[in-house]
Amino acid sequence: MRPRFALLISLVLAAVALTYAGSRLPLAPPAVHTTLPHQSASYLGVFAAGAPPAYAPVADFAKAAGQQPNLVGYYSGWSEPFAASFAQKIRSHGAIPYVQIDPTLAPVPAIAAGKFDLYLRQYADSVREFGHSVVIGFGHEMNAKWEPWGYTHVAPATFIAAWRHIVTLFRSQGADNVTWLWTINADRPDTGHIDDWWPGAKYVSWVGIDGYYYRPSDTFATVFGTTIDQVRAFTRKPVLLSETAVGPRAGKLAKITNLFAGMSQYNTLGLVWFDKDQHGSLFHQDWSIDGNFQADRAFQLGVSELTLQRP
Repeated sequence: MRPRFALLISLVLAAVALTYAGSRLPLAPPAVHTTLPHQSASYLGVFAAGAPPAYAPVADFAKAAGQQPNLVGYYSGWSEPFAASFAQKIRSHGAIPYVQIDPTLAPVPAIAAGKFDLYLRQYADSVREFGHSVVIGFGHEMNAKWEPWGYTHVAPATFIAAWRHIVTLFRSQGADNVTWLWTINADRPDTGHIDDWWPGAKYVSWVGIDGYYYRPSDTFATVFGTTIDQVRAFTRKPVLLSETAVGPRAGKLAKITNLFAGMSQYNTLGLVWFDKDQHGSLFHQDWSIDGNFQADRAFQLGVSELTLQRP
């Protein structure tokens, strides 16, 4: 009996030791869950040249707009970390960080295959540790041929696989405070079929559409309306005008008024203004709103009709 009793004692002690050792293992940090309101006319956002790292360009835009934006966006190249300190600054001003992560130097098939998971986990951990809502897009304007990760360069199925992989990884890391923004360019004759790039409702929170007023003939219906109708054929997800502006060649006063009227008609979430003077061709105009009194007033009037949601 003694050998059996000794064996029993040994097994009990081993079980206790394993339980104690297991209790000392680091626990996975708790997941962070946040959601953003998705009523129409809820968001005024901005991409401002120089932000990050500085917040002053955003403050200048807020002064010209007559309202503090509640979305502050920036573009992040592949391998760049989440700008946590800038995100905190954004939040301190009552706004939500909005990041477009672009795979500029990363092959999309490699992302889909998990070869950049270390970077993505670190990014997801930083977003989770931030602890508040963040809007994130990946590979914006993928239906356009001018992006190396998009149309004519990468197969839609490969892009979709990468998108789904990223979303799944973030969720597995507990970063469920992300609003996933699937961002397309407004449909044009030289862009690909929008629905080819759709990763599925399970992987998308909002649909973003990038589009600009370049010419006097441009209207909301021609710039955005056709694309919104196409999107509505396969999803009812909320639509954000994720990058837009009116150029001086289009006529800022009339077209800014048209932009806000169209947003109301189509029940969009709001807009993100590309506040940058590009001094170039038809497609690279002065997009900033400050400096033209009548245009500023038109913009302020349009903004006053929004019901901005604060984090």
